[in-house]
Amino acid sequence: MVLKERIKELSKQFTTEYVEVRRYLHQHPELSFKEFNTADFLRKELQKIGITDIVSVAETGLLATLHGREKGRTILLRADMDALPIQEENQVEYASRIAGVMHACGHDVHMSSLLFTAKILFQLRSEFIGTVKLLFQPGEELMPGGATLVMKEEAYQQLGKIPHLGQHVMPKLPAGKVGFRAGQFMASMDEVYLTVIGKGGHAAVPEECIDPILIASHIVVASQQLVSRMASPKMPSVLSFGRIIGDGANNIIPDRVTIEGTFRTYDEHWRDLAIEKLTKLAKAIAEGMGGECYVNIPKGYPHLNNDEPLTNSMKKSAIAFLGEENVVDLDQWMAAEDFAYYTQSNPACFYLLGVGNTDKGITSGLHTATFNIDEVALETGGGLMAWLTLEALVQ
Repeated sequence: MVLKERIKELSKQFTTEYVEVRRYLHQHPELSFKEFNTADFLRKELQKIGITDIVSVAETGLLATLHGREKGRTILLRADMDALPIQEENQVEYASRIAGVMHACGHDVHMSSLLFTAKILFQLRSEFIGTVKLLFQPGEELMPGGATLVMKEEAYQQLGKIPHLGQHVMPKLPAGKVGFRAGQFMASMDEVYLTVIGKGGHAAVPEECIDPILIASHIVVASQQLVSRMASPKMPSVLSFGRIIGDGANNIIPDRVTIEGTFRTYDEHWRDLAIEKLTKLAKAIAEGMGGECYVNIPKGYPHLNNDEPLTNSMKKSAIAFLGEENVVDLDQWMAAEDFAYYTQSNPACFYLLGVGNTDKGITSGLHTATFNIDEVALETGGGLMAWLTLEALVQ
């Protein structure tokens, strides 16, 4: 009980400092696998705290170590580092200074929260037994995902099978609240690229052409049966196409059309089967209409599975820290996260940190040009993760 109150006191004490850290990171975003300046800044911040056991991983990532008063269990805390290719539209003093690049997915919050947690735990290092690994991971937003590169590093492999904790901002949750879901939480994600080849020509003589726009339209519509008729109603699946390019004109039928989309689900067997079915369907439709379809579906992130005993325990600990009214049960989320790779081989808990505030007009979604957070969420983000870490170390 005394330790919990000390964490809360330290959280209040350090909030202003880490609001400024978050604002600096927000002003200086870097794209996936290019987080060199971010890494330098994080290293200096860790050293300022007093943490000097820091190694580089995945080129731009950092893995730091914080020791308690003696050896015991080990736990890993992870924050991602990269920003998105989005031009920020927020009119705030800490808006991105990098044209066309923005922390629109809250990774600035994740990094500053983890630094916040590190400072709290460093202050309390004589109060706990065990080791805390602090992972600042690059490239979450871009396949193959920075997690895959981190997991190949010797410094990571030496850790063995240990608990992993991670948090992600959620604007739909009010600041001050957090959410948990044990078991299958986030979906797998595969990118879909289709190239339809036809025969272009004058739109006034379609009989002399093989219309790739028409073929592509049939493929887009027919492929929806993958979800509506081929998938079990008990298995969440999403197939969405977000980009179609047919570079003709009002009177020109083009030679080719490209289609880009994403497929997401929670079952690895169905995932593989669905990709096989989509490939056959697209090729067959194109061939039946006189054209061709080239299919490229690079395999993306697996589904994210939260370890049930660990997640249920972390939820109870969060209730003890924040109060039952501030901890919610989450539904499955069809978004994808490369933290999922860690969950495939380690007991892991990935939870959501509320950052929204309707009264302040902070309601924009993730990956939008107006995404922002209620910065009071940093006190929750830093303090709660410190508390969960100490709770996990004694289990």
